[in-house]
Amino acid sequence: MDEIVRQAMAKWPNVPHCYGWLALDRRGQWRMRDEAAQAAGAAGDPIRHAALLAFIARNYASDDAGRWYFQNGPQRVYVALAYAPFVVRLTWDTTENDGRGAPVLTHQLGHTFVPQACLLDEDGSVAFVGAVSGSEGESASKGCAPLALLHDHDIDQLTQVSDLAQAFEMAQTSDDTADAKGAVQLHWRNGTTLPFATVHAGSLPQTYGFERDPQADDQGA
Repeated sequence: MDEIVRQAMAKWPNVPHCYGWLALDRRGQWRMRDEAAQAAGAAGDPIRHAALLAFIARNYASDDAGRWYFQNGPQRVYVALAYAPFVVRLTWDTTENDGRGAPVLTHQLGHTFVPQACLLDEDGSVAFVGAVSGSEGESASKGCAPLALLHDHDIDQLTQVSDLAQAFEMAQTSDDTADAKGAVQLHWRNGTTLPFATVHAGSLPQTYGFERDPQADDQGA
């Protein structure tokens, strides 16, 4: 978090929080949602100002209730999440592992996301459970590992550098026992693996401790 932001928070500690005006879409774009966009249920306008995007990235965090926000000076601006708190792009680093390569996931704040498990939902969306770096978001809410949605443009790339289709088939045909489900793996092209599971998108906020649509509480916070 920027020092100037910390100072503003200390100087004006009781500025009301803001809800509904900022969103993160499924492709990692920050969107400004004015009153007209909110009333129409529209996505809002993408933010393209480089300095503002960098400011948001440096001051993105979550509260104890799993609500993600941008600390805009003294005001906490809560973020409506289209899917997850992070959106990642996938590249393949051919210089790693003695030339065998390695997957590299980069989240919307511009830093590395280290995957610990791969998930596939009922609509074909791919998400990763893992650890983030380079932001206040390093501490996951409620002790849960952060969740990151894979940008839809990178799903084809994922199928080229992993056995996603085979992992899905195995998950569909495995027994319902915990041991059988836990044995399903996503295999990367370099031979490394990740735990893999099929999930329902609607269950992810509760499982991974975040809110997709933060609302003011009864005290108006």
